[in-house]
Amino acid sequence: MNHDHYDNAYIADILKSVKTIALLGASPNPDRPSNGVMGFLLSKGYQVFPVNPGQAGKQILGQTVYAKLADVPQPVDMVDVFRAAEYLDGVVDEAIALEKKPKVIWGQLSVRDDAAAAKAEAAGIKMVMDRCPAIEYPRLIG
Repeated sequence: MNHDHYDNAYIADILKSVKTIALLGASPNPDRPSNGVMGFLLSKGYQVFPVNPGQAGKQILGQTVYAKLADVPQPVDMVDVFRAAEYLDGVVDEAIALEKKPKVIWGQLSVRDDAAAAKAEAAGIKMVMDRCPAIEYPRLIG
C-alpha cells in the first residue's frame, strides 16, 4: 500500500470498526500528546490499554498500564504507536508475535517506516502512519 496518501474511507472504516486499542508510549503527563489522545479515544468509547514499561502497574487516566503488548490482558483491535519511527519495526514484530494479532497498527504523527509497514501488511495487519486518530476522527466521523 502507498502510505503517502490514505483514502478517507480506509481511515474511517478503521476508526469505526476498532473497539480496543493498545496505546504504546502512553504518558501520565497531561502535557504529552499521548495523554491527550488517550483521553480523546476514551471519550469516544474506545477501550484503551496504556503500554509503557516505565509506568507498568500504575494508572493513566484511570486505566492500568502494561509493560508490553503481550501483557495486555485481552486481544486488541489496534496498536496506536507513540514511539519514535525507529522503534516501529520492533512494534510490528511484537504485534505479529501475539497469539491474536491486532487488525491495525497506527503510527502517530512522524512515525513512519515503510519496511515495517510492508512486514505488517504481509502478516495481514493494516497500517496507518504519520496520522493521529484524534485528528482523523473529528474530520471523518464527527
